[in-house]
Amino acid sequence: MIDTARDGQAPQVTFATLYDTLRGRVPELAVDLDAWTRRMMRWHFSPDTGSRFWVSRLPRLGFDPLKDVDCFAALELFGLFDKAELRAASALGLRPRGYRDRPFRVFETGGTTGAPCRIVNVTRLAYDVEIYRTVLEARGVAGGDVLAMTPSGPHAYGHFVEGLADSWRGAVFAIDFDPRWVKASLRAGGEADAYTSHLVEQTLTLLTAERVSLLFTTSRLLLELAMRLPRPLHTYGVRAVCTGGTTCSAAEAAFLRQEHLDGVQWIDTYGNTLAGHALQADAVPGAPALPGGTGHSYHLPPPFAVLQVVDPQDPWREVAHGERGRVRVTTLLEDLFLPNLLERDSAIRTGPHPWFPWDGVAAVQPFRDGPTGGGEAVEGVY
Repeated sequence: MIDTARDGQAPQVTFATLYDTLRGRVPELAVDLDAWTRRMMRWHFSPDTGSRFWVSRLPRLGFDPLKDVDCFAALELFGLFDKAELRAASALGLRPRGYRDRPFRVFETGGTTGAPCRIVNVTRLAYDVEIYRTVLEARGVAGGDVLAMTPSGPHAYGHFVEGLADSWRGAVFAIDFDPRWVKASLRAGGEADAYTSHLVEQTLTLLTAERVSLLFTTSRLLLELAMRLPRPLHTYGVRAVCTGGTTCSAAEAAFLRQEHLDGVQWIDTYGNTLAGHALQADAVPGAPALPGGTGHSYHLPPPFAVLQVVDPQDPWREVAHGERGRVRVTTLLEDLFLPNLLERDSAIRTGPHPWFPWDGVAAVQPFRDGPTGGGEAVEGVY
């Protein structure tokens, strides 16, 4: 991990050098995807290093991952991953034996499509912090103190923000935030207004009392906060707002930029606890505008994870660039291996970007129908 001054000014990172800088700081990003896949098969299915969850499944897989999975494409042998298996798993059963002497944390998902899943973190959070920090440096907004209008407790988002601020020795001012309260209320036919007001009031107090440089939250809460701010966000000292979690329509995105984010950078990500952070890539000058959503594409860095956009009727067929399909993600971390998980989202498949030379997604929306997947997605405020 890079150790820089409190203001976060590291050696100059530009978007022209971003990818090379990322690979220099996180060498695993330079590993070929097929080679990394083979490495992860050896890690997750060796009795000495693999988790109880995966090693115990070896006899009933019907193939040998160490011999038969010789490239990323061969992961199709695992079929579609059933999230119900993860919900039923013991968190300690997911911890790789190769990390039995390393500190770890248990994180939980937000329960958007049902009961939460638990996973373990040993190294993944450090990867996420280093990658995101490098992107902030390229945008010129790394450093300073942070306001975390994010889920707390067992949720990875709040821990990620703390780790990011720790990397430049910044303070984190956090609110109490349990996203499941809203989701439970909505599923029961209730509403989210009272709890959203509770979150906004906490945030307004901190914005007024402390001069923070970065605000982390969700798109849904940013909309609510913006409409209740007595003065422009930049007057509180905020240089950038970083969002993730919930989707945002094109009209909502335009409203935020035009009415409330003057003088403030808006950095959005797409992802979740299981997949990680797909990084925002700004529009390429002269390229056709991306329709819907925030108008950006999002790119999840391989080899840690791979986003694919597939035909909802045939989850093994990727759609063409520019077409909409359902998101399928494979997570390939030492901490977590999840092959071929159909996500709750649909998106348009985009090609590589100059900053992130691998495919991405755009115009992300909740997936409304299809033959496979969990229950109805309830986003709430996260």
